[in-house]
Amino acid sequence: MKLDDLNWKILKCLQDNARQSNAEIGRKVGITSPAVAERIKKMEDLGIIEGYKTMVSPYGVQYQLKAIITLRAFMGKLKPFLERVVKYDEVVNCYRVTGNENIVMEVILHDHTHLEKFIDQLITYGECKTQIILSEVVKYNPIKRKINF
Repeated sequence: MKLDDLNWKILKCLQDNARQSNAEIGRKVGITSPAVAERIKKMEDLGIIEGYKTMVSPYGVQYQLKAIITLRAFMGKLKPFLERVVKYDEVVNCYRVTGNENIVMEVILHDHTHLEKFIDQLITYGECKTQIILSEVVKYNPIKRKINF
């Protein structure tokens, strides 16, 4: 499905605030509420809209640290790690990547002791590098129309 201007406007509205009503979105983009609902449903069915989530601040629920941890898996340890990583509560995002490291994780932790214990679990799978996040420069940047070069 090629997204037209109207679908892009609807996506922008949803990315700005997914809790707004279809009527409100319709007023913003210039179509009826049922037409908005139909377009949203089609984008959901096609997998363009993957879901709706509540974004929770880790700091608001007693986590004090956010970090990026990269892992360079030991020989034969990548597959076991991929099976295990989905069970770590600390991991909020995990990516398998190219380059020297195999894995990049975004993690949340209560404090430096929690970080140390978590790293102790990870080092059985490979070599870790940790970077503590000081601040977020870009957060939840909406996906925009394809950029033409």
